[in-house]
Amino acid sequence: VAPPQDLRITDPGLLGSLDIEWKSPSNVQIFNECTVKYKFEYRNTGDTDWKVIFTRKLKLRVGFDLSRTAEVKVQTLLEGRCTNDVEVQSDWIYATFQVPLQGRLESEVQNFHCIYHDWKYLKCTWQPGLLAPRSVHYRLYYWYEGLDHAVQCDEYIQDHGINIGCMLQNLSQAEYKDLSVCVNGSAADVRPLYVTLRLHNLAKPSPPKQLVVSMSASEELHVAWSPPGGETPSQCLEFEVQLAEDQGEAKAAWASVSTQMETTLTISRANQSHISCVRVRGRTNIFCADQGFWSEWTQECFSVPRKEDKQLFIIIPVILSLSSSLIIFMLIGQCKKR
Repeated sequence: VAPPQDLRITDPGLLGSLDIEWKSPSNVQIFNECTVKYKFEYRNTGDTDWKVIFTRKLKLRVGFDLSRTAEVKVQTLLEGRCTNDVEVQSDWIYATFQVPLQGRLESEVQNFHCIYHDWKYLKCTWQPGLLAPRSVHYRLYYWYEGLDHAVQCDEYIQDHGINIGCMLQNLSQAEYKDLSVCVNGSAADVRPLYVTLRLHNLAKPSPPKQLVVSMSASEELHVAWSPPGGETPSQCLEFEVQLAEDQGEAKAAWASVSTQMETTLTISRANQSHISCVRVRGRTNIFCADQGFWSEWTQECFSVPRKEDKQLFIIIPVILSLSSSLIIFMLIGQCKKR
């Protein structure tokens, strides 16, 4: 079987999503008793592995990092009665695509960083490029599947009149999709930055709420809290619990006691101290994301009496009661004598 024909790559202006199309093999018409499909592979130059797609289509749209060369290849796969049900493969055909990169690498923005707060809004920040002109005006554009075209940020974060960040709202339709981002400059010699984001891997929830700590009669520590609420899906959260014993004037040494999806925990306490602290934080679990950011800590400190103190709490009332009774009897005796 012959390979596909006329493999082409075109850029529709979607910040990294490129259209790849090809034509059927020249002799495909004679294989009417076989199924014809295509094995398509793609990557950016420098990547070790190829991403693979099996399809019967003649056109695909896939995402690339436009700061590097896009590489694609495709071959014909033939199988059926005409091949005695043995898969036959054609030779590969190849194509590449590279956006002309303007400016030097050092003019590109630095330390680009994004956090998806509470699954509600995305905050991205950056620093000006080392070789970028001081008067450069940075702009952020984004696109995800479902938008007709790339959209510019409408809420910038500024420092002395220079855009150093962007706040993006209403991105729920972009969750679990590739979010293509480009930060470029107004000057012609500033190199644009291209990034592909996955929002669920950038999520940072608010701290857990209503942390309550109590001690049972059997000296077990009961810890309970509530999920942070808001837009963060409760089924996507896991929590880390840490405990610290009183260290006097020294800094408390925190020790992790559990990482779990439940919102309650019981801790056995072998060693008692006057003051203990519990803190809890949350992040997106492995069922909803490959990674994520921990929330801030919710902390609660409480007093726990020592066993010796507990014994004193029992002995002192008894002594006071006996002393009171003895004084009363002595007074009664004195009254009778009189």
